[in-house]
Amino acid sequence: MTQTATVTEIDRPTRPAMINGFRRKCPKCGEGHLFDGYLKVVDECPACGQVLSHHRADDGPAYLTILFVGHLMAPLILFVFETYRPEPMVLASVFTLGTVALSLYLLPRLKGVVVAIQWARRMHGFGHSD
Repeated sequence: MTQTATVTEIDRPTRPAMINGFRRKCPKCGEGHLFDGYLKVVDECPACGQVLSHHRADDGPAYLTILFVGHLMAPLILFVFETYRPEPMVLASVFTLGTVALSLYLLPRLKGVVVAIQWARRMHGFGHSD
């Protein structure tokens, strides 16, 4: 039997990098901060020196945030409406606040995951020497 794992998968495992990205930490070391502010990715990790300016997250994190929040909130609002029958303004207010809060929570974390996947898969310039 031949080994199917490539050097890339051994050298840069995707799952730990994604966990580090979700924690908003460097995908390589898991120590340094990934962001300078809310969504601006640092040019290089302050802990290990990994260059992170190659990332191309673009609209991916926003689409993922919409996907997750929409798939969570849509059945929840239907359940709450059918079960408790709250006043329309109460329902709209509570779910608007919940949707905004969840979106603001998930957006930087999902951007960290996208950057980590790009780093682990050596995409967009991350394949060069560390």
